[in-house]
Amino acid sequence: MNIKKTIARDISWLSFNARVLQEAEDKSVPLKERIKFLGIFSNNLDEFFRVRVAGLKKMIELGSKAKMHLEVDPQHILDEIQEIVIEQQNDFELIWNDILKDLKKSHIHLVNETKLTTVQQKFVLDYFNEEVRSYIVPLMIESLQQFPVLNDKSIYLACKLSKIDRSIPQRFALLSVPTRHLSRFLILPSKTNEQYIILLEDVIRFCLPNIFSFFGYDKFSSHIIKVTRDAEFDLDNDVSSTLIQKIQKGLKNRKKGKPVRFIYDKAIEPALLTYLVKRLGLTHNENLIPGGRIHNYKDFINFPEHIFDAKSTRKKPFTHPHLKNSNSVTSVVMEKDVMLHFPYHSYDSVIDLLREAAIDPEVVSIKITCYRLAPRSKIINALTNAVRNGKQVTAMLELRARFDEEANLKWKEELEEAGVKVLIGVPNLKVHAKLCLIKKRVNNVTTHYGFVSTGNLNEKTAKVYGDHCLLTSDRKIMADVNRVFTYLESPATRIGILKSCKTLLVSPVNMRKQLLQFINKEIKNAKAKKPAGITLKVNSLSDKILIEKLAEAAKLGVEIKLIIRGINCMFTEDKKFKKPVQAISIIDEFLEHARVMIFENNGQPNVFISSADWMVRNIDHRIEVACPIIEKDIKQELIEIIKIQLKDNIKARILDNDLSNQYVNPRNTKKIRSQIEISNYLLNKKTASH
Repeated sequence: MNIKKTIARDISWLSFNARVLQEAEDKSVPLKERIKFLGIFSNNLDEFFRVRVAGLKKMIELGSKAKMHLEVDPQHILDEIQEIVIEQQNDFELIWNDILKDLKKSHIHLVNETKLTTVQQKFVLDYFNEEVRSYIVPLMIESLQQFPVLNDKSIYLACKLSKIDRSIPQRFALLSVPTRHLSRFLILPSKTNEQYIILLEDVIRFCLPNIFSFFGYDKFSSHIIKVTRDAEFDLDNDVSSTLIQKIQKGLKNRKKGKPVRFIYDKAIEPALLTYLVKRLGLTHNENLIPGGRIHNYKDFINFPEHIFDAKSTRKKPFTHPHLKNSNSVTSVVMEKDVMLHFPYHSYDSVIDLLREAAIDPEVVSIKITCYRLAPRSKIINALTNAVRNGKQVTAMLELRARFDEEANLKWKEELEEAGVKVLIGVPNLKVHAKLCLIKKRVNNVTTHYGFVSTGNLNEKTAKVYGDHCLLTSDRKIMADVNRVFTYLESPATRIGILKSCKTLLVSPVNMRKQLLQFINKEIKNAKAKKPAGITLKVNSLSDKILIEKLAEAAKLGVEIKLIIRGINCMFTEDKKFKKPVQAISIIDEFLEHARVMIFENNGQPNVFISSADWMVRNIDHRIEVACPIIEKDIKQELIEIIKIQLKDNIKARILDNDLSNQYVNPRNTKKIRSQIEISNYLLNKKTASH
């Protein structure tokens, strides 16, 4: 009998997305945030189908020839995914209908083309003629020999055109809804305090007689459809192509990827549905997902916020107390380590560090890794200014950062034009470490400072992502950061230099080995009746070797505590565990993105921040870094923050074997919402420091 040792990764991911849906359902969450969570759920699911479902389909096609980590039974997992997704879609529709009722109570009405007043009808028609019409190109699909390639980020109106007296045959047409060019939401005029919003597709629906008047039809039905395509592209082994050419080719091919999901309004005309499924080359059981009238809820992340009366209760980020009264971030960091906790602390301190380096006459060079940058990146601005001031600047741009490939190609061009030396990756290894190394020369003495972070160098996402960033001039840490950059500048010949890192744990050369050593040390301490524990905070836990080692530790008496936002493949309940494993997931206003590892070490904890999740891809196929926290006060501060999260009984869900997503029960204890408690904890430290 084959007993499963781990939970299937994709099923665990769907359980994570169900937690996102719980936030949309939770009436204690502000209404505008509930709508945003529906958008996040929808966007997550799109990406899941584009990457994971597409991968499972490839496994089935290729069988044993597949050059990927094979799931035991991909077809069984696909069947399970289909079942769960349809169930979640039904829950989604119920939650959306509930939100619509709550919107009405707040005097906000989402109206369709049949509910417009005379004044609103004129407004919609004028808006269509002035703003929308130029983007509308009807496709009479029955007359097209080659069916058009439907963009997987777009929604389409599938229309049936007919004549009431049946004097001309009915026809089918497709219209792309131009959400890339125009807002999905149009606020309508109102003489009362009631707010009315119509969706862009309903503006188009209202104007269908106008669009198709040329054809002589007078009866129209239209329903939203959406195709999700395989978004993965293989970087072929053509040696005559550069990595950039391969990525550009992959981006073009992505637009024509195989359909992996077809979503449609369940009220669509059966004949039209059958026709579309046939022309798209799908089968009736192949990820066809029926839904309601609206699709592409990811656009609802940008639902108009200004129409809500309630002001945000979110506290604004504040400057770290050590940096608050200093004229220079650099001078503080040269004296002592500073740990920034985003989004509670302001990201401006990171930008300021780079700006100061850009104009400091004693700074010789700046080296930095970039994975996902903000659209109007202040990081890039600081780097280009540094070049203008005569600094040598090196930027490692990971061109294979999924769905950011195009943006990073543009950044490469801009940086190179400014004179920045751009590194574009390592063959077969994504560079995911978040590092900065600044070299300063004073009186012929060279010193290094910079930072190691758990999050992307992105000031936009730093406002909503929970991450940690260590600003440091520690010689041992910076020596290893320097070694990583030396490797990145010459990866073909310098792999040995990564192995010589003494302080940082570095993937793929020594992180797995050292993590196993740390766990083994805790096992040894537990056997010797010494304090033994492992606290792990990551986005995902799916590496089978590390999971089995954690389970072994739990069976031998090591206290295991897990905070995992997303995928958790570990069975956390086992009668053989000497102490129950505490495993929770926190989904709240901020996205928990940090990775933290705490090994009890007989009362002298080893604490690390890291860019790496505990997944095979991070440990074995990426350049990742885990950095020890050496300074006692910062170490204690980080331990306290993790303790607060482990006590969360408002937004924490229990990660059990059944993936039930039950909330942690506050019982009679004080209610603790960790994100608010952490904010208060750090604000109190700020006050105390004054």
